[in-house]
Amino acid sequence: MSWKASERLMDTIRHYARFPATGVSLRQMVQFGEKPSVAEELPIRLAHRVQELDELPDGLNEMPSVIKVKDWYAQSFEEITQLPRPQLPSDIRSRLMKPSKAIGRNAFRLPAATPNPSIDEGEADGWGGLQNDNGKAKASARRYFAIVDDSSDWPADLHLYNQRFAQTLHHIKRRHDGVVTTMAQGILEYKRRRQRMQIDSTIQSFLDRFYMSRIGIRMLIGQHIALTDQSHHRDPTYVGIICTKTNVQDLAQEAIENARFVCEDHYGLFEAPKVQLVCNPNLNFMYVPGHLSHMLFETLKNSLRAVVETHGMEKQAFPVTKVIVAEGKEDITIKISDEGGGIPRSAIPLVWTYMYTTVDRTPSLDPDFDKSDFKAPMAGFGYGLPISRLYARYFGGDLKLISMEGYGTDVYLHLNRLSFPLGFFANDYKAEAARYRNGNSNYYKKQQEEEQQEGSDDDDYKAAHDMPAAIPCQQERTAHLDIRKRRKETTRFEG
Repeated sequence: MSWKASERLMDTIRHYARFPATGVSLRQMVQFGEKPSVAEELPIRLAHRVQELDELPDGLNEMPSVIKVKDWYAQSFEEITQLPRPQLPSDIRSRLMKPSKAIGRNAFRLPAATPNPSIDEGEADGWGGLQNDNGKAKASARRYFAIVDDSSDWPADLHLYNQRFAQTLHHIKRRHDGVVTTMAQGILEYKRRRQRMQIDSTIQSFLDRFYMSRIGIRMLIGQHIALTDQSHHRDPTYVGIICTKTNVQDLAQEAIENARFVCEDHYGLFEAPKVQLVCNPNLNFMYVPGHLSHMLFETLKNSLRAVVETHGMEKQAFPVTKVIVAEGKEDITIKISDEGGGIPRSAIPLVWTYMYTTVDRTPSLDPDFDKSDFKAPMAGFGYGLPISRLYARYFGGDLKLISMEGYGTDVYLHLNRLSFPLGFFANDYKAEAARYRNGNSNYYKKQQEEEQQEGSDDDDYKAAHDMPAAIPCQQERTAHLDIRKRRKETTRFEG
């Protein structure tokens, strides 16, 4: 019997969906990564996804594969929120809700700015709580907690709960492994039922929000699982899934080998087109290696496919595809140049849309395929470039494409070195870069003048700017922060 969400569970999900997500930057995750808590953050993000999937327009929410994905998110929400929590004495709970005395002057403290749906009013008093005019504390939204003191003397029930929570996250992560391909199947079902070749801008925007939020959710889950594993087997260069010394050359070379192997396997070639890598072997920076590997593999796979299909599989020697890595002060930029015939100028906007592909026949998925054994095709779903661009933008970078029809294509992958908060808006990139270089005074002065003109409360404004930006996701439904007013024309994402 298949799992089905109860009405009571859906009411709880709708309650959690009223609260905004709390974002955190890459650098803050590294500094703060020793003891992160995701038990309060994940349900909020999962609830947002369930609600948005349930409210999709034009019958898209009725597609069997979309319903399956919605049930996955609802089931994961239920498992996290229903996990029995330890009954802790009041003094232990107080210690957990307060910061460590030894975090140091340079430690970053995440302030409270919005209510936490699972903490009772007044419970999170002290550091991080908000006070109203009556002096009454509101429950803190700070769902990443500071490092606590005396970690060795916590009760056994707390350690047991942490183990169960990590096991639950393992199950959830595996359940959601097939979300991208299952949603792709749902879009195919929608296109066939509506007899449409392409999807409209509304669905395109939804998919951008949905997949960006999925990156944020899997980032939190993967980070927690990795930190739990590292408590037993610690690697000094890793904080969770974040590598503080990610070597670009090593990852690029690995992606090249993987893409060439897939190309040889797909076309039955004795040797795939060669790829020349130009990169400083000592170029290291802080990043998530899995994200970078995915982006490089997808873009290289596209380039090799274009080269083979343009010049013919019978050709003895293919033109060399070049990968050039440049190190700047703000960005690390990777250019992938191929001689695969290029793309018509009219088709360039389409390469960023989901389900657009130049493959004659889109591969079909078995509804009951095993996610762990799924083998990605050489091409056909039209997801490689759009998803890769979301990965790049997630940490403030970007993915751009310039093509010369009749010759080839250059893909530029920009990786942000400044560790901006997750999901910064593309329109804010230059302003934020200037702020990091030149200090905060002029930046804050200008923004405060804008807020005062709009009648926004200055204290709320400062609190909103001091906290990390929300991870990309859906348009905010609630009005917790007046700061949204100055970005009416910008699509807001949360994690």
